[in-house]
Amino acid sequence: MKKFLIVGLGNPGLKYENTRHNIGFQIVNQFAKINDASFESDKLAEICKIRIKGRQFICIKPQTFMNLSGKAVRYWLQKENIALEHLLVITDDINIDFGTIRIKSKGSDGGHNGLKDIQDILNTKIYPRFRFGVGSDFGKGQQVNYVLSEWTAEEAEALAKRIKTCMEAIESFGLAGINNTMNQFNGK
Repeated sequence: MKKFLIVGLGNPGLKYENTRHNIGFQIVNQFAKINDASFESDKLAEICKIRIKGRQFICIKPQTFMNLSGKAVRYWLQKENIALEHLLVITDDINIDFGTIRIKSKGSDGGHNGLKDIQDILNTKIYPRFRFGVGSDFGKGQQVNYVLSEWTAEEAEALAKRIKTCMEAIESFGLAGINNTMNQFNGK
């Protein structure tokens, strides 16, 4: 059975639960929910396992805080013996308009400290990543406050539809592969 590690990036704790920076957690939470799975605490992360059409999706939410996510990612890749091309890291991106999806098979950290730590720990930029646009509606020097703030009422309302598209993209990643998934979902 092919296995895929789906990593939602975020920060643990109620304080961060509904913030833009935690969209990775929100997306994997919903993926677990629609597949009748639930997360359990395990080493360095909360984890759940989902089977879809002969594939196993191992979803994790690192509990090491965003900027130290690499350790949890490396541990679960090794423990589950998952190839880098079957890793999908889901994160927020301020350089993309709200709700827009950008999936790539490799790339830079784009200034995102969670991706930077993963890149440093794995010693490679070649792993799939799924960026969810959170927009950049903040003033100079306000980036941290912006990503750690909660969604506006309008964003929260639009989020349900956008997250539904994310569920389809995650499933496509495991069933149809990264190239088909990029072609179908990028920019949507």
